[in-house]
Amino acid sequence: MKRIKIQPLTPEAFAPFGTYTSVLNPEGEYLAGPHHKYYRENSRYFAQTGLPIGLSPIVVDKQPMKIDAVEYHNYACEAILPINDDAIVHVTPAGGAPDTAKTKAFLVPKGTMITLFPGVYHLCPLPAAADKLNALILLPERTHNNDFTLVELPADQQFQITK
Repeated sequence: MKRIKIQPLTPEAFAPFGTYTSVLNPEGEYLAGPHHKYYRENSRYFAQTGLPIGLSPIVVDKQPMKIDAVEYHNYACEAILPINDDAIVHVTPAGGAPDTAKTKAFLVPKGTMITLFPGVYHLCPLPAAADKLNALILLPERTHNNDFTLVELPADQQFQITK
């Protein structure tokens, strides 16, 4: 079985899959007032739909990090914000059948929102240390019904995420 090593989240390494911004320790350009700094558009989210964006909590139990399925969305980004723990997120480039030889696994610090581009293969975020990960998922309303494809990976494409 393939082994995918967790790597730190960096703009260069994550660029093929999406964007991210730290909510707890923002950096970059900002607009300021006497009592605030507004960090504008550090990450982008887009969807080809007129539906409202749903804010959906997810709770994920700690589990073995053996991955045998992935999902993707054709028309929407998916944003993930880990709340109580760092998260492990695996991503495989969009296009054709998933080629897990190109899969990367990232350690997403809690309070950092990642936005996955449409078509990027992924599955739910995994807790890095806690018994349960609480995270917030942003997707257009009803994406789970009208823009969700689950792909069961053949044995030769399955992988184990390692630290």
